[in-house]
Amino acid sequence: MSGDESSLPAFTGADEIPGPGGPGLPPQAANATLRGQVLELINDVLTDPDPDGEWARSQLRKQLAAYPDEPERALLEHLMGTRGLASPQDSLHAPVAPALGEPVPTPSPQPVTPDPGARRRIRSILGDRMLLTAFQPIRELPDERITGFEALTRFVHSDGASADTWFREAEAVGLGPELEIAALRCALVAAREIPSHFFLAFNLSPATFTNARVQDLLQHSGLAIDKIVVELKGPASDGQWNALLWALKPLRRQGLRVAVDGSGAGFTPAKRILSLRPDIIKLDRTFIEAIFDRADPDEPAVIVLAREVGAVLAAEGIETETELAAVIEAGMTAGQGYLLGRPSVHPLEWSSWVLQTETASTEL
Repeated sequence: MSGDESSLPAFTGADEIPGPGGPGLPPQAANATLRGQVLELINDVLTDPDPDGEWARSQLRKQLAAYPDEPERALLEHLMGTRGLASPQDSLHAPVAPALGEPVPTPSPQPVTPDPGARRRIRSILGDRMLLTAFQPIRELPDERITGFEALTRFVHSDGASADTWFREAEAVGLGPELEIAALRCALVAAREIPSHFFLAFNLSPATFTNARVQDLLQHSGLAIDKIVVELKGPASDGQWNALLWALKPLRRQGLRVAVDGSGAGFTPAKRILSLRPDIIKLDRTFIEAIFDRADPDEPAVIVLAREVGAVLAAEGIETETELAAVIEAGMTAGQGYLLGRPSVHPLEWSSWVLQTETASTEL
């Protein structure tokens, strides 16, 4: 998950709600926009009475003091400053973030053994709405025109854990669907800031998609169903897979599109791809790296499979011009990655991507 440096427009309210030992936030923070969520999240952190959260509160108060007229900027700086640190005592052992443009390693997921406080932490995230949505642009290849965005979840917490770790821990304590649905709800609100002609991709596990609340959220999100892509992530039993196929039918008739992983640790088996017939098959960095290592001149099986089901091939994790050229030559017609746009929670950055795309279109 990216920790991009960016700032949001300053808030200029006068009345403040005091927080414990520091400034609070304006009452207007309760509005439903993404910026309102950001302001509300700051207030949630500052007013949390849990003694274990005092270090996070003190860090956030320092950022608010550094950016007195930009509380949104203060939250972003707080997120970046705490992402790699579990506590002040751990700061000497914090991992060093890669420099801008450097390839980011993607370690294999490790099983999560929930500690006794895990359920309480997940409940806290859900109850206090400590979630943000970042969007990453998805570009058509080879012309690199933006056609859509993937919604990615960010967690406002000081323990430095990745989003994947949070979701795995929630699943381990029986709160996986609740956290996924909370993240989806947050992303659908943020998506209102994206122009309606772009498609939007949301990550869901097969089991969670079958929850009636998910289908209701998608139906009443205000987004056109034919502009929504559901990216299916994670394992599923045969029973869950069959329930997924049934639950997808009415929405797919309305134009909903479906994406699956065709490579990597969580890839979808060929048998299930044939039964689902997804619209998009996504190939991660393991596939990109394999392009340079392959001695076999035959096409990879996943490319043949995509052709059989009529799926678009999309590459994830493109980080260099060499990799971009390689995935285009391999037949990818969509791509995303740090080279093509880093994930951002900043609405102004989303707008700049849109403007660049529209400007490029008018010049053709």
